[in-house]
Amino acid sequence: MGIALAVAAALALLLLAVSVRIASEWQRAVVLRLGRFHAVKGPGLYLLAPLVDAVTAVIDLRIQTTTIVAEQALTRDTVAVGVDAIVFWQVNNAEAAAIRIANYREAIERVAQTTLREMIGATELSRLLSDRKAADEQLRASIGQKTANWGVGVVSVEIKDVAIPRELQDAMSRQAQAEREKEARVTLASAEQEIARQILAAADMYGTNPTALRLRQMNLLYEMNKERGTTVLIPTEMASSLGAALAVALAEPTATSRPSGG
Repeated sequence: MGIALAVAAALALLLLAVSVRIASEWQRAVVLRLGRFHAVKGPGLYLLAPLVDAVTAVIDLRIQTTTIVAEQALTRDTVAVGVDAIVFWQVNNAEAAAIRIANYREAIERVAQTTLREMIGATELSRLLSDRKAADEQLRASIGQKTANWGVGVVSVEIKDVAIPRELQDAMSRQAQAEREKEARVTLASAEQEIARQILAAADMYGTNPTALRLRQMNLLYEMNKERGTTVLIPTEMASSLGAALAVALAEPTATSRPSGG
């Protein structure tokens, strides 16, 4: 009797060891019963029926990354470029990932690479360089549409680098420099036009008001003497006219401040 109990206890422990499994928080175990899908187990402790149940795959539900490198591919405007990108993806259906495809990791890499080539061929180089976010979103949607049937969702796609031929880089650099020079010349021409308009307005004002012109001449002479410390010789006629203009300028505020009446 004691031997039988010991044997029974040993068999029970053996069956328990075979049946008890533990899955981590991010893991899901796909269980087949007699070769057919039975359940997705985990996380934590779960039991298997001995000789009946089998774990066909343990799926990691954490976000994964796949780096894709496209060799030289032609853009829509026939420019050879190389694009590197990173795909962030996550399994959201463990059953589909285990049953519907043999190796979903390898399949994601292949699909991402071919989709990247398709996107490059359908996009012009200028748009690919200037609007990275739109290209990222286009890749995410295209790759996600192809992998959805496998239970895999694409979180995001980020283009790391766009490599273009050095000759084209030099040409684009010269074009950008020419555009900047053009903008600088246009800005300078606009400033000269504004200065010319102000000079014409000043000339019209001085032409109708000789006193203002003479006062301006006096101010210029004062500024020249103050900044440079030079002595300026003024012809007699000019000095007389300036003196008259100064007298008029001084007389106007005096007449304005004189009380009226009495």
